[in-house]
Amino acid sequence: MATLFDKPQQFPLAERMRPLKLDQYQGQPHLVGEQGVITKLLQSGKTPSMIFWGPPGVGKTTLARLVGKTLNKPFFTLSAISSGVKEVRQVIEKARNRPGSILFIDEIHRFNKAQQDALLGAVETGLITLIGATTENPSFEVISALLSRCQTYILNALEPDTLIGLLENAQRQDDWLKTKNIELRETEALLNLSGGDARRLLNLFELIVSAFPEGQEVLEITDQWVLDTAQQKTVLYDKSGEQHYDIISAFIKSIRGSDPNAAVYWLARMVEGGEDPKFIARRLVIAASEDVGNANPTALVIATNCFQAVNMVGYPEAEIILAQATTYLASSPKSNASYMSIRKAKELVRQKGDLPVPLHLRNAPTKLMKAQGYGKGYQYSHDYPGNFSPQEYLPDAIANTTLYDPGQNARENELRKRLKHLWQDKYGY
Repeated sequence: MATLFDKPQQFPLAERMRPLKLDQYQGQPHLVGEQGVITKLLQSGKTPSMIFWGPPGVGKTTLARLVGKTLNKPFFTLSAISSGVKEVRQVIEKARNRPGSILFIDEIHRFNKAQQDALLGAVETGLITLIGATTENPSFEVISALLSRCQTYILNALEPDTLIGLLENAQRQDDWLKTKNIELRETEALLNLSGGDARRLLNLFELIVSAFPEGQEVLEITDQWVLDTAQQKTVLYDKSGEQHYDIISAFIKSIRGSDPNAAVYWLARMVEGGEDPKFIARRLVIAASEDVGNANPTALVIATNCFQAVNMVGYPEAEIILAQATTYLASSPKSNASYMSIRKAKELVRQKGDLPVPLHLRNAPTKLMKAQGYGKGYQYSHDYPGNFSPQEYLPDAIANTTLYDPGQNARENELRKRLKHLWQDKYGY
């Protein structure tokens, strides 16, 4: 049986423990388990271009490498941080002479539109099979043309049992750790400080073990020893992607939960870690619409102005603007009614397909269209009292369907009253 690692001790423990075969990969059973979708794809010998989306340290890079190794295909790697269009084109040229080449791009969300556009032709023709890894939602960060040519697979946060299994496996397999008499008494601090990131966990474990005095016979690892050592030797926020996924999640959830104190704390964590202020401001714009919505429409104005102001001034003054927007959004009444309405509408579109536009709502720029009844019977709202005419605006098949249900807050209650007055019992307001 092959060992799990083929690298000497100068490499970090996480790199030394990187699996060499698919059956050594731990976690993500929905993808690489016996009935996993990627397992089945590899068994068929054919894989589509793919995007791996998930938190840091859950095995995206490792899985990409194992796909390449299992298929025995030429494998090229680029990092979106240090590569550009030039490097992409160089790989594509190499792939012309190496059929079936796989191109792995780490942090693909950092590629701009032009860089992603450079991949389209090669991906569409099958010249290369693209595997991209991202901690960001690809729906927002990968251009639609490229995303439509890839299958998106979600990698979940690793369960505590899986993480502990990684530690135990490292003690059995790593040449250096096998020379140590380690007693792993407690694991809570290790798991908490690593935040579910297997790479961080293994490297933190190596640091903790190496911190014991030389010559100590039994290395007893407790939560207190981990905390005392980590406080001196680890950085708990890495703006390059190690932990910002979890911090931004806590930040947004604190805003959604109307806790300005927690929200500004998580903001401070990001600011102190040197997080890109535009990244934070962009999330505030989304939260203003998704979580505050019509309960306080001014929130979107504040968040949008925040984004523009942050772009103008940058750090350190940007933190003041971010704090103002953060506390305003967190303190605002909340409603996700508009967010839910578009989700319901999209689901209705998927269920009902492309329903025809009612004739009276259609545009009629030509005589033929008018003769066919386009626009006939349309009632121009401003010609009626109150600038309102109770005509039908939905296709007949879904008439009377309620998609927007105003939230229970002062502003949206006023909207509900107005809609009730206008539409009477039509939509159940």
